[in-house]
Amino acid sequence: MRDGHRQSVLSEPFDKDPFDLYGDTLREECGVFGILGHDDAAALTALGLHALQHRGQEAAGIVSFDGTQFHSERHLGLVGDHFTDANLIGKLPGKCAIGHNRYSTTGETILRNVQPLFAELNAGGIAIAHNGNLTNGLALRRQIIEQGAICQSTSDSEVVLHLIAKSKNRDSAARFVDAISQVEGAFSMVAMTRTKLIGARDPNGIRPLVFGELDGCPIFASETCALDIIGATFIRDVEAGEVIVCERQLDGSITTKFQKLPDAKPERLCLFEYVYFARPDSIVGGRSVYAVRKRMGENLAREAGLDADVVVPVPDGGVPAALGFSQASGIPFEYGIIRNHYVGRTFIEPTQSIRALGVRLKHSANRSQIEGKRVVLVDDSIVRGTTSVKIVQMIRDAGAKEVHIRVASPKITHPDYYGIDTPERDKLLANQYPALEDMRRFIGADSLEFLSIDGLYDAVGGVPRSPLRPQFTDHCFTGDYPTVLTDLNENGNESKPKQTAILREAI
Repeated sequence: MRDGHRQSVLSEPFDKDPFDLYGDTLREECGVFGILGHDDAAALTALGLHALQHRGQEAAGIVSFDGTQFHSERHLGLVGDHFTDANLIGKLPGKCAIGHNRYSTTGETILRNVQPLFAELNAGGIAIAHNGNLTNGLALRRQIIEQGAICQSTSDSEVVLHLIAKSKNRDSAARFVDAISQVEGAFSMVAMTRTKLIGARDPNGIRPLVFGELDGCPIFASETCALDIIGATFIRDVEAGEVIVCERQLDGSITTKFQKLPDAKPERLCLFEYVYFARPDSIVGGRSVYAVRKRMGENLAREAGLDADVVVPVPDGGVPAALGFSQASGIPFEYGIIRNHYVGRTFIEPTQSIRALGVRLKHSANRSQIEGKRVVLVDDSIVRGTTSVKIVQMIRDAGAKEVHIRVASPKITHPDYYGIDTPERDKLLANQYPALEDMRRFIGADSLEFLSIDGLYDAVGGVPRSPLRPQFTDHCFTGDYPTVLTDLNENGNESKPKQTAILREAI
């Protein structure tokens, strides 16, 4: 029976190898960091990016300004692959720097798309780093190209540089505000000019951005963990639709100005920051990510508890929720799956026989804690389901009597257009198998349950979801997109736009 089930899984019409460990995840977003006025600006930026490595592992870059000229270092790979080199940091002099981690995509990996992006304009040089995705980026790109612009990358962040260049304002900060007022979608941006460091969030505040300081020097970062690593002080979150301009004066002092975009709205932070993306030790939107994930597990146990012998997290994202589930249910928590953190993409690519080892390359069953037991696997989310299939089979092979899956978030039914590289709608497991029982059979578990949307809202905000005034961006679960999807609507396709490669290069 197990063999027959396994055969049916492999015959499913997936667009990727069903053994691919990377095709069944939500692709990370990006991380941004910036600091003004510090003697070690580039080194501190590298440390900040290191703390934000979880937000993007494809490439990293830093741009600095030394009072006379800008310096840029952009590289493919992890932060630690390049920016731990003192000689490289020495090529980034100056008291102002911004940095960017780029997330992994399924598209082309090319250096010209690595951020921060820099341009020399008639008003002086400017560099920008962007976390998010512009849902009218393609429309704007076509418009500026028709007007004679020459684009050097496939990034929608470059569109912002062109809009800045076209602005009639004299002040660089005003030109920046003019540019971002024309874009739609999600953005947390850090920009740097000869004298200014600017942080900005989109009018809905979909992506996080925090404001901090170190030795009197202002800092912007995607998450508080980037402040913690350098001993900086967290001041507050940058508000939805807010632009903060920090400017260094001739006497070396720094002034800070705050303003709101005209269309700023009540914040609707993306719920996936709590479910999956943010680091557990970060404080996002005034909430401990770790504490929220534990409460998600507690609520899941109350909604979908069962009689079992052991609660096992699917590492690493499922650990806090599994702890919460265990404590609320009284079922013991054990590390029944051990993750191998040193498996790289290049290792699993060479042959089908290697790929056929499947999830065991990345996860190993801890047989001593599983054999003969009724196991509850707690995961943070399920996207395409192929990894869940392999993990369930691995746990059964390790001797589990029963395997039950509990997911600490609702079903993912809609793709994201704000910086998360989700599969197309018809590739999401919840849409391939709308009935929960069919989904359970596909995965091969003895039972399967998801956290409700109200249970998620309770864990994060303490109150049920209001369809009229939702507190968060929850479109992946509800289909309620907080912005106009201009590029998608122009394409006339309910799923991903045909120009998906460009959209994926957006961050």
